Amino acid sequence: MVDVSVLIVSYNTSYLLSEAVGKLKIASAGLTTECIFVDNASVDDSVALIKQEFPNDALIINTTNVGFGRANNQALALAKGRYILLLNTDAFVAPDTLRKTIAYMDANPGCGILGVRLEGRDGDLQPCARYFPTPFNRFLQRTGLHKLFKGVRLVDDMAWDHADVRQCDWVVGCYYMIRREVIEQVGLFDPRYFLYFEEVDHCYAAKSAGWDVVFFPDTTVVHLGGESAKSSGEISKAGRQLSALQIESELLYFRKNHGLRGIATHIFLVVCADLWGMLKGVAKPHRFHEARTSWTHLQLTYSLLCKTRWATKPTH
Repeated sequence: MVDVSVLIVSYNTSYLLSEAVGKLKIASAGLTTECIFVDNASVDDSVALIKQEFPNDALIINTTNVGFGRANNQALALAKGRYILLLNTDAFVAPDTLRKTIAYMDANPGCGILGVRLEGRDGDLQPCARYFPTPFNRFLQRTGLHKLFKGVRLVDDMAWDHADVRQCDWVVGCYYMIRREVIEQVGLFDPRYFLYFEEVDHCYAAKSAGWDVVFFPDTTVVHLGGESAKSSGEISKAGRQLSALQIESELLYFRKNHGLRGIATHIFLVVCADLWGMLKGVAKPHRFHEARTSWTHLQLTYSLLCKTRWATKPTH
């Protein structure tokens, strides 16, 4: 039996593939692994590079970009592993990463999904053990009012020692190891998400089904972040994310998992947060960019709310 099936979605990142997959092959020593590539209609030489450097691995070539979650779902149909690992092309594993993460999951059968310590190339720690977003904690984070509500967990709470194994709500999809039984029970990704929130939604389903989601700090993956998104549109400076896709996925997530009341609450708090940002920007001319940013965000949210029919139908 295959120990782990590694699913790699490629999109205009040929300059990273050799390094990312090369490190993966080194980390696979002593394990039975398989790689399944899905190319999402790259316009660079990603397909040619995969064929040349990894001819024995499976490759699915899409003629259009179907999105991150749907591409992984395609690869899953070919996977035979006891574990399924989603690995980004901008994520570089350490030599011990596969061995240690598989050993932990073998020893802890209640662990359904596992993520690891993530660092940038500069060694800075990245958010890697997160809490579920809610309309309220997103509002507090956007307005800065979380300082007054210290008991509310923000999505990216970093104020804890990242040296210990701990359960969390969700882990980042750049290194995302899943037990086969989890997929058999709840599936992989909901195809309504084109990009972003796939792993949030998946972890929500897994935890609802009784599985643990675990942060495992005993190995480190170097993660660049946002590399594929660079070729698709403008990336926000703060989150390195495509604003429209981020907002749409957030709307879809709240409607799916919190219902009509949840999405209505979210929209109300978005309006409050954006109005607050505009007022601050107008009151303090040196911060006028905040008013412009808030106005743009409000317009985009309203537009996507209409296009998605109150977050019941994706636009992609």
